Amino acid sequence: MRDSRPQLLDVLFDDALTTEKGPLHNVQQRALALLKLNRAVRGLLPAQLHPWCRVANFRQGVLVLETANASWMMRLRYEQPSLLSALRAQILPSLLSIDIRINPALMAKGSSQVQDVVKTTENAQSTAPLRHLSQESADELRGLAARSPEKLRKILERLASLAGERANATSRDK
Repeated sequence: MRDSRPQLLDVLFDDALTTEKGPLHNVQQRALALLKLNRAVRGLLPAQLHPWCRVANFRQGVLVLETANASWMMRLRYEQPSLLSALRAQILPSLLSIDIRINPALMAKGSSQVQDVVKTTENAQSTAPLRHLSQESADELRGLAARSPEKLRKILERLASLAGERANATSRDK
């Protein structure tokens, strides 16, 4: 039977330092194994699922995955057969099945990761090189505008007037 009596923290830490068979050593080894398994699962899943999915546990041949909500759970279920066969072939031959559970706490974590990616993308776009409309292109646009209907003609003339100016990607909607 398992010993579940309370123990002093000093005893736990002393045992962990002297032997590699202490209870804290077992917890640490289990946590490291789950982290490695989480990295392997993330490597096999599409990038869209990374912020919304993680390994929760592996016990008795069942891999337990947590996901943020029901929609990501459905997306993960589409990936389940390929994930199961890849994990069996590469890492866990004893894997019997994959259990997927919803953990709403992942929603906050995943959304912050997605916002970081969006900010990085916005920064990359703001540092994008400016575009330049040549005078030859502007002349061609004016020639095309002369043969176009009224509404299109105004748009093409406004675009041709930008010749010689530096314009970035957001100045298109003026």
